[in-house]
Amino acid sequence: MPRDLRALLLALTFLTTLPFPQPRGVEDGDFARASSFYPLAGFVVGGVVALLLWLPLPLPGGVRAALALGAWLAVTGLLHFDGLVDSADALFVMKSPQRRLEILKDVHVGAFGLATGVLVLLTLWSLLDSSLPFFAPVVAAVVARTLLLWPMNFYPAARPGSLGAISRQGNEAIALLLALPTLFFPGAWLAWLVGLLTVLVTARFAASRLGGGLTGDSYGFIIMVTELTVLCVYAWGKAG
Repeated sequence: MPRDLRALLLALTFLTTLPFPQPRGVEDGDFARASSFYPLAGFVVGGVVALLLWLPLPLPGGVRAALALGAWLAVTGLLHFDGLVDSADALFVMKSPQRRLEILKDVHVGAFGLATGVLVLLTLWSLLDSSLPFFAPVVAAVVARTLLLWPMNFYPAARPGSLGAISRQGNEAIALLLALPTLFFPGAWLAWLVGLLTVLVTARFAASRLGGGLTGDSYGFIIMVTELTVLCVYAWGKAG
């Protein structure tokens, strides 16, 4: 199997739960190469949610939003949501960076994680119920997964040897090229600008709390916060 095709399938099967063909013969460096294709996974995730918002289903708006949110979580396998909750427990507690890294390994959910998870889900549901442009989830999902490569490549891995660590050093130029179609959507330029600011600030905050590095959970945290922020951009534009 050509290496780029293997990396593409690796990105799609790692970041989504859809039945894409499983890559065979994964080699050293394939996870790093796969991160260059994260924007395509964003198109898939956002596309599923956008389809549910676009279809003329005979359902109340709140129910449609709940189904769209459920699809968003299901198609990602709650991978990023899990990172959000785990990171909240570690980043918001008043402990040393080393202790925060230990908390990230704990499978139990604490008060910070629970509160953050509930708040994010409620906000996402409210946004999806606010008559956003149906394509807004596509822009949000692609922006978040494309811009993630900058903190992934800039900050060291807080836990060397982890899956997050071996996924670093993807090609940002390839990721940007794959994400370019989103710029044809109305309001995408502002979404990208605000998304970039969100990624930089969120990554800086997480790294400062973890002793200078980031983990795989941190990546999920950054993606969820960025998606939420991009949707808020579209909600603000609609309200204005």
